[in-house]
Amino acid sequence: MHKLSTALVKEYDAIFIGNVNASALARTRMAKSVLDAGRSLFRTMLQYKSDHAGVWFDEVDEAYSTQTCSCCNRRTGPKGRECLGIREWACAECGAYHHRDINAAVNILTAGRRRLAEGIPALPALGAAAEG
Repeated sequence: MHKLSTALVKEYDAIFIGNVNASALARTRMAKSVLDAGRSLFRTMLQYKSDHAGVWFDEVDEAYSTQTCSCCNRRTGPKGRECLGIREWACAECGAYHHRDINAAVNILTAGRRRLAEGIPALPALGAAAEG
């Protein structure tokens, strides 16, 4: 985890992760894999290494990220616990074909970039800067 988190911080200027609710997932059939994954430890490593290196780190809401088409932004993917086994799907609106995890990663990246763009303050107008 140390090697991977260091490599990611060195390679990217911004890192976005989904706000996985590990405690809620630990109460499901996926409990063993969720608890074994060390998600919170890896997240902590990414955050403190990003802070130290000056890399933008943000946690974004991952709700519906696997169900929302990353092309047309419609929620047409498999829904509910009974559909968790469906790993690939085609959007009923635009026809784009998605792998569930890759689609979620694209949606999380898009949400992170949106938050990053909203968090950058606008530059003052040249006239206002010259007056001050």
